[in-house]
Amino acid sequence: MGVIEETDVEQVTLALLDAANDKDAGVQEQVRKSILTLGNQQPDKVLSICQDYLVKHSKLVTGHRVVVLQTIELVVKSKIDDISYIKIKSIISLASDEMTRSKEVAADWQQAASNILVAVGNKYINDIMEEILSKFQPGVLPHFFVVQTLASLSDSNVYGMVPFLSAILGTMLPMLSMAKQDNMKWVFSSALFRFSESILEYLANLDKAPDPTVRKDTFSSEVFAAYDMLFNSWLQTREPKLRLTVAEALGSMSHLMAHDKLEEQLPKLIPTILSLYKKNPEHYIISKSLCQVLDASVNMGSRVLETQMDSLLSTLHQQVCSPVDFNNPPTVKNHNEVLRCFTILANTFPDRLMVFVLQRLENSNERNRMGSLAVLRHLINSTTSIMETKKLLILASIRQPLADHSNKVKKRVVQVISAMAHHGYLELEGGDLLVRFIIQHCALPDTYHRGQRPSDPEEVTNEALRSMCDNTLHLFTTTVGRLTDVLWPMLLCYLTPAQYSNATAPLCKSLILLANKKRAAQESNFIIDFTAPGSNLPSQYILMTRLLVNAAFPFRCRGHGTPSLSLLHAISPNIHPKAEELWDTEIPKLLSHLEESTLETLDKKKWENSLLQFLSKTLVTIDDGQWSCQLVVEATCYLSTYSNSLEEKSFLYKCIGVTLQQCTNKELVRKQLQEILISARHNDATERAGVAMGIGLCASSHLDGTLAKLDEFGKSDAFKKASGIFSLLKDKNDVDVEKMKSTLILCYGYVALHAPEEQLLARLDNDILRNISKHFNTKVLGIKVETKDLTMKLSLIQSVGLIAKAINTCVRKQGYMFSRKQELMGVMMDFIKAEPADALRTPVRQLVMSTSANLINLDPPLTENENFDMLKTCINGVYGLPSLEAADKSKDEEVLDPQQRETLYTDTFSALHELLHNVLARDLSPDGLQAVFKHIESWLSSRQDHERERAVRTTAEILQFYLNSLSVKNLVTFHNLGALLGRLVPRCADPNPGIRRAAIDCIYALLHIQLRYEGFSLDYRDDSVESLLTVREKLNDPDHSILYRSCSDLAKIISKRLPQQQLNTLIFMLFEGLVDYQSNCSRASSVILNTLLKNRGAGLQDLVPEMLEVLHNRLQVIAEEQVKVAVAQSILILATQHLQAVINTLISYPLPFDSWSCEMWIALGADSTVARQIMEMIIEKLNVMVPFVDKKEFMLKPGMNKVATSQPLAMTCALHEMMLNGHSEEAVVPLFSQLFSALLVRMGSSVGVQLPKDINSNSIGAERKASGKATAANFDVCGVAVEALHILLARAHLDAVVKALDQDAAWDKMKDSQQHTAGVTLLSRAMAKHAGPRLPAIVESLCPSLNNIYECQRVTVTAFFSELLNHHVVTELMMMDVLMNNMMERISDPCCTVRMLAIRGLGNVAVGSPEKVNKYAKELLAAMSSGMEEKDDPGKHITLEAMSGLSKVLLYLDQKNVHLLVVYIFMKIKPFLENENDEIRCASIMLLGNLSKFGSGEPVFKDQIHNVLVSLLLHLSDPNAQVVKACKYAMRVCAPVVGSEQITAMFQNHLHEEKSLHYGEFINDLIKYIIQDFPGMLNFYHVTVVQFFKSNWAEIRASAAMFIGFLLGNLPEEYFSHMNMGTVTKGSICSLRGKRQLLSLPALLLLLLSCTSCEPASLPTGHTQHRRTSCRPH
Repeated sequence: MGVIEETDVEQVTLALLDAANDKDAGVQEQVRKSILTLGNQQPDKVLSICQDYLVKHSKLVTGHRVVVLQTIELVVKSKIDDISYIKIKSIISLASDEMTRSKEVAADWQQAASNILVAVGNKYINDIMEEILSKFQPGVLPHFFVVQTLASLSDSNVYGMVPFLSAILGTMLPMLSMAKQDNMKWVFSSALFRFSESILEYLANLDKAPDPTVRKDTFSSEVFAAYDMLFNSWLQTREPKLRLTVAEALGSMSHLMAHDKLEEQLPKLIPTILSLYKKNPEHYIISKSLCQVLDASVNMGSRVLETQMDSLLSTLHQQVCSPVDFNNPPTVKNHNEVLRCFTILANTFPDRLMVFVLQRLENSNERNRMGSLAVLRHLINSTTSIMETKKLLILASIRQPLADHSNKVKKRVVQVISAMAHHGYLELEGGDLLVRFIIQHCALPDTYHRGQRPSDPEEVTNEALRSMCDNTLHLFTTTVGRLTDVLWPMLLCYLTPAQYSNATAPLCKSLILLANKKRAAQESNFIIDFTAPGSNLPSQYILMTRLLVNAAFPFRCRGHGTPSLSLLHAISPNIHPKAEELWDTEIPKLLSHLEESTLETLDKKKWENSLLQFLSKTLVTIDDGQWSCQLVVEATCYLSTYSNSLEEKSFLYKCIGVTLQQCTNKELVRKQLQEILISARHNDATERAGVAMGIGLCASSHLDGTLAKLDEFGKSDAFKKASGIFSLLKDKNDVDVEKMKSTLILCYGYVALHAPEEQLLARLDNDILRNISKHFNTKVLGIKVETKDLTMKLSLIQSVGLIAKAINTCVRKQGYMFSRKQELMGVMMDFIKAEPADALRTPVRQLVMSTSANLINLDPPLTENENFDMLKTCINGVYGLPSLEAADKSKDEEVLDPQQRETLYTDTFSALHELLHNVLARDLSPDGLQAVFKHIESWLSSRQDHERERAVRTTAEILQFYLNSLSVKNLVTFHNLGALLGRLVPRCADPNPGIRRAAIDCIYALLHIQLRYEGFSLDYRDDSVESLLTVREKLNDPDHSILYRSCSDLAKIISKRLPQQQLNTLIFMLFEGLVDYQSNCSRASSVILNTLLKNRGAGLQDLVPEMLEVLHNRLQVIAEEQVKVAVAQSILILATQHLQAVINTLISYPLPFDSWSCEMWIALGADSTVARQIMEMIIEKLNVMVPFVDKKEFMLKPGMNKVATSQPLAMTCALHEMMLNGHSEEAVVPLFSQLFSALLVRMGSSVGVQLPKDINSNSIGAERKASGKATAANFDVCGVAVEALHILLARAHLDAVVKALDQDAAWDKMKDSQQHTAGVTLLSRAMAKHAGPRLPAIVESLCPSLNNIYECQRVTVTAFFSELLNHHVVTELMMMDVLMNNMMERISDPCCTVRMLAIRGLGNVAVGSPEKVNKYAKELLAAMSSGMEEKDDPGKHITLEAMSGLSKVLLYLDQKNVHLLVVYIFMKIKPFLENENDEIRCASIMLLGNLSKFGSGEPVFKDQIHNVLVSLLLHLSDPNAQVVKACKYAMRVCAPVVGSEQITAMFQNHLHEEKSLHYGEFINDLIKYIIQDFPGMLNFYHVTVVQFFKSNWAEIRASAAMFIGFLLGNLPEEYFSHMNMGTVTKGSICSLRGKRQLLSLPALLLLLLSCTSCEPASLPTGHTQHRRTSCRPH
């Protein structure tokens, strides 16, 4: 670091000093370090800045001030030698001032200042003392921190301070009595303690001291004076902290007191200190003080001390027995100080102390004994010379604690033994007991199971104690050289007894070290004399046996395998000299194999075989028959030590069998076999197996002798049962007999296995199978097995399997037909069938399948049916078992523990796999593989996880075996590849990760098998197939998105490698996968299916109908929504590849489409391109196909019915379903006009059309019942089109159109044949209002339909166009000419309805586009005129429309266009004024009114108005309100033409449509004006009125009578002569005779009076009133 400028130093330091006020301790620490860095460069400068800072900021908060002071201390400590003396003086002054400025104690602040003075005092002690002593004046109680500083200085600078202490003590002593407060007493006591410690250190190092003349007695008087005050006054305080400090001071001061004074004080001092233990919870300082007092006393040879021994020993023993908490250092220190006290006392009073400790050892209290042992160990280690004479006493006394049951005590005992070992105790008599104790505890079992922890942290577990003993034994061997001859070869004694098994590993390690040490030193006693007199060592035979058996189970007993083999190697010359060379080679190999293995990876069977081979080689190398025989004899005797270790015992039987192979003494062999058979515990399965294997191994060299011994043993007394009456009672040994038979049966199996190949077949039937049959107690071969003894059953199964295995080995060299194979296979299958299906408690299944696996290889081969039954029985008998985790709920039999259960399951499945491998090996072909797989495949989709996992794992096993075993000589088709893949692929997404991985392994194997069949070698690696390994890793991820993406990758790989002929099968298998019970698998099937279809679907055209049919069936059972979506995708993919085939298939499905067919069509709407293509095809077809046919429903009834044709109907349904898919919008929008037009025309073709009875006669799957969305009962031909149109409008976002149609109930009207045109009109109106821009294209599309042969289609289109003309949008969009031309053409249409609609449309021009009326005046008038003349118009609908239309047109026509036609039109209208149809009457009257504006000023028109005036007046009382309104309107607009101003005014004032009219008064007043203005026409009027007496409407007749009455009543006399009164009278009479009499009595009277009197008459007042009330107002 470079040098910083002074100005920079100042700025940086000041900034750091400001930052020192931070509350974060870390920041404060960093500030101190940073200023120290600067201070190391410029100490004076930095210290000055710090000083100035404190001076300037006199009111700094304490915390901030402390940090600054601490910083000064750091700089002073670091650079004391570089700071100027002037600066030192100023620092001393500053620190002194800071320390004493406040009289009150401020610990942090004043301590920081004190620390500065102490730091300076390390070099400048005189200056410091000058400053401090100025504040330490006699007679004045000093500041707390002045005393504290003096104490600290005496610690830090002993040689500088001790010369001042005499004066300081002289000044201090008077002050002690002045101290009243505890804190001052404490600081004085603390100072006295430190002063004493400093003086003692000074005196102890006088050679280094500046003044060597200083003596202890220099301070004795001052110290004793202080002692007196402290002991007699301050020690009695109640303040614990002060009391302990005083005690601490007294301990140190005791060394400085005069001997006589101390001797005088001891009787009081020691009891007082001992009493402090009870007063204070913290004992360390008390023990330390006591130790110093004892040390001072012993050093001066105190005589008083002995008198205190009893209390001392008792109290110290209590202290040493106190628990030591190693997490609490004071308790550890206290313990050590107490032990120091014992050491001090032992040097002076050894006998008394030893008696005390050994007596206390006898106390069985745990804590007491532990304390005594701690003292004993300490004394052995610390007072070696004193303890030398007491070794035998100690050895004798230690025996009692050896028997203590407490592990805590035992731990202390081990520590004591360890100490004794280092000091020569173990070589003495009785030392071997201590060694045995250590070894016994090396063999301790675990206290807790693996993973458990003790709840008490102080508990000494067996594991901890055992580990301690292991280490102790190792230390004996390595560090205590004098023990070598003690331990060698004594430790060998502990190798063979069973109770020391767990100590084998540490024992072997120690023995190896000892052996190697002795061997390297070539010591003579390395070679052991096992036969020496008095030797209790095990023989070399037993040692070898023991170590070999240990090696067979290398991970037991704390991993004793490696140490056992290593020891065997180390002591090889002691076992046999000839073995040494062989073992130098063989044992390292075995050890190397063990080092590379773990408990999980070691193949137990192979390892045992390796050891047996090692034993065999050893015996061959030794080549000493007598030695081998002795080994057999001793090993056989040693069997009994393994009574509780049956697996080890079983291995020892095998060792004995191997050794017997090398024995040439046949009598000895026979004797040992007899011994084995008699002494074996036949009830135990493990031991039975061991015996059988051992005897089998023996048979390889002694076949005849072994068979003879087995036969002899089978006939011996052990097998004879009681006879006579006692046979009625079950022999108590009966079970043993069965077990013994089981052993023999098993022995025969192993004898067959190990028998020499050339001798086996000759002995098989007579000596082996016959005896097995005899011992099984039934004729096994050929007769069904009846035994219920499980042991015998298992032995039989194993034995048969072993025999089959032996035969199989033999027949490789010589042909052999095992004639009893089928019978034995049948027996084996019966055994499996007899097992409970829901539990696995015995190895029967495993053994049967292992046996069957061996039998299957023998000739003759099984028949196809036998093979099928065997596989079915074995696979179903194993797969159906509950999972390993499921609890076995059976109460009848003993439940297995989890480990046994797991092993049994593992072995059972291994046996099944072995069987399947052997079955496959006999027929290694696709057919052979299928024969096995067909039994597994149903389990692949089981609902149970464990069953699926078993099936997939088995499949993986057999496929791998198939691949490894396959040898392709001729190119064969792997014809079932697709089927196998189809079953396995869905499992790649199974919820169980293990199943997923196994499934990928299966597929990997299958594709490699396919590569082999394609001619590639086994080691060939295809990149795409190898990428499956990457997919396998991805399948471990539980994320569904990654899972399905991986499935897609898998499908791509399969797609690349799968031959085309296998693709079809795979596809259909995947269809089955869509309904897998596991939703994950069904989804995966769909993902893989779709990927395959995308990649390879182009070649599947011929299968499209079949595939769609399967998908239709699957949709009916798929519950998973995601899979349904995927199926839809599948259909879409097929459509993109084979559109025509898909459409042809789906169109052919039965109508109405069921919900699943609908879903398939909906799916096609998802892709806009496909949807558009389909829609275009459907539009094209709908335009050309026959929509219906006319059929006679009943032969006897007249008339024809319209019956729908199925294809257009199906297409309409398809269109409807496709548009239900929201994604179809992209296709719908560009095709909207064509779709709209096609559906509108289709709707017109469907109105009133019936469904054919045989609608589905030509459909695919016609037998299918309709279900889901529609049934034939509610299936409406027209309704389908209407719904499709509805959806189309919604898809085109014409919501306003849909809303308008909904409000007007237009949908139902369009379906109703009576209201169809009204519905279409509403549709057209809504489109015109809300979808104008779309109309030109629609009109263009619809125009060709007006020329269709189907009347219904023309009606619909004409109705649509007709309403369009009612809206101005046609002009805006320039469609008028097109629509006008079409309407004009339709006027001559053969259909009345079309003509009527055409006329209506032309009339609508006036409403929609009035400005165009004059342009088309000629055409419009001609059309309307022809319409009014229509002859073929039964309901006069055309006429009505013509008149209504003409009324609208006339409102906008110019005069010039109508002038010449007015009278003509008028004449056409007149006949309709009295038409019975209200609408026609109304329309004709309205037309009359509208025509009037064109007749103004025309005399001819005036005459015509007068001609119809009576009719109009009378119809003011028409029963139809609309007619009345029309009359009012017509007369009001025609009024100017009448020719009378008064009448005109009257019409215009009174005739308003919405106002009521007083008819009687109005007629009365009107007639007066008529008489007045038109007298010449009165006769015409009355003749005209009389004609209405015959009117069909009573109201009109009544009005006619009233009119005549008022006319005659108001007629002047001179006009009567012009009247034909006879006509009036006659008409009146006819009226009176009418059916409905509405004429009131006054009217009739008036009429009759008028007819009989020639005088003008006026109605009387009463009559008028009556008339007013009886006439109906309008």
